Amino acid sequence: MTTRPLVQDWISPRTTPMPSRRSEWRALRLALLLVDATAIAAAFGLAYVVRFTADLPLFYMPDKAPFEFYASLVILLIPVWLIIFGAHRLYDFHNLLGGLDEYIHVVQATSMSMMALIVLSFVEPTFVIARGWLLLTWIFSTIGVITCRFSVRRIVYAARLRGRFVTPVLIIGANEEGRAIAEHLRESPTTGARVVGFLDDRIDEGREIAPGLRVLGPIDEASGCIKRNGVSEVIIAASALTRAELLDLYQVFGLRGDVTLRLSSGLFELLTTGMRVKQVGSVALLTTNRTRLSLPERLIKKATDLAIATLTLIALSPLMLGIALLIKFDSPGPLLHRRRVLGTGGKSFNALKFRSMVLNGNEVLARHPELAQQLARDVKLKDDPRVTRVGQWLRRFSLDELPQLFNVLLGQMSLVGPRMITPGEAERYGRWQMNLLTVKPGITGLWQVSGRSDIPYPERVQIDMSYIRNYSIWLDLMLLARTIPAVFKKTGAY
Repeated sequence: MTTRPLVQDWISPRTTPMPSRRSEWRALRLALLLVDATAIAAAFGLAYVVRFTADLPLFYMPDKAPFEFYASLVILLIPVWLIIFGAHRLYDFHNLLGGLDEYIHVVQATSMSMMALIVLSFVEPTFVIARGWLLLTWIFSTIGVITCRFSVRRIVYAARLRGRFVTPVLIIGANEEGRAIAEHLRESPTTGARVVGFLDDRIDEGREIAPGLRVLGPIDEASGCIKRNGVSEVIIAASALTRAELLDLYQVFGLRGDVTLRLSSGLFELLTTGMRVKQVGSVALLTTNRTRLSLPERLIKKATDLAIATLTLIALSPLMLGIALLIKFDSPGPLLHRRRVLGTGGKSFNALKFRSMVLNGNEVLARHPELAQQLARDVKLKDDPRVTRVGQWLRRFSLDELPQLFNVLLGQMSLVGPRMITPGEAERYGRWQMNLLTVKPGITGLWQVSGRSDIPYPERVQIDMSYIRNYSIWLDLMLLARTIPAVFKKTGAY
């Protein structure tokens, strides 16, 4: 089983010239201008209705609402706001469809627009605007523009799966890092990067490097390859080239206006964590991010975790009390099992679970050496003799994991994330273990909804890496929605 249903295989080889995409991007910019103008106008109008006609006790109501003044003001302000949006690069080709960063720019642009109005009202005494209207306009415009841009992005993402709004990309360097970059782009179709192939001096032309992707020739044929395939972005796998080769490529393509040259970090193992550039004097230095998620993403994920975990604990508290009583009467021992696992940054903590095994589990397993070998290989047993009668029922419906909601409240886990692993298990992730520990482990996740213990261990590693690379709050919500059906299907639950 693979993760392809969630991250569709969309890259295909292409050797014929690509049609120009400029008309598509011009149409997208025009659509965003119209969408933003509509959202802003609607925000102005809704703010007027709420402020002057809703008769809310929060606002002082004048004798007559100056409709003509606000209507003429809106006509003048919409183009000004769009100019401010443009100044915040919200229509820049490189910032379009930028995810959370785009929404942050929207908040900054609407806030600056409102600040300009406030400053104008202080400078010009005759320019009097209701403060309540200003506040409501800022709230409604921010929410409206973000909602509209979110909807436009979903439309563009769907179009990208059909070959629209895509950017032909050529990778220079077909070594391990180059292949990792191609696989990363393969798993992220919504980025719009369409890999056409590789260039490499050390690998024969025509050799398949990744499924459907081949070496198109040596590096010195880059100009012709770019022209033939309509390439607009070139990604250099830094570890595949010498310093002299890198300088030669930059001299040829670094200043070309029709091609964007991008340089990878040189450490493909760190692709999932991201990097940032810091200027020290005149030297640009790269720093790896310690965590995979940005600060806004961490705040949103934390708020979602706390809200859902708290509500779930309250709602399921009678069920959890009943489970505790069943465990107590079924077999001797504590109610909870504490499993030592690794969290963010490699810090260990005790993950809580309802106890589902007998206390003398090691003795029971010693009587079944073949099962001990299977456990060492797969980390899970389908028919585990150590599991109690109540434990079998708990595992079948994943109810033994409910106490991990307390780990979520303590900030040690997330509702959605990669599988939790023990310190000993980390070695099985090899070079990828550093990426696994950049996000909190989850109660559920991509592995949980893809078959759980039925999935071979190497594929579990791949699934975890896929989640980390493609994280978004929307992916988390989708996985949460798919968890309940997966639990009732009981696939791989043992």
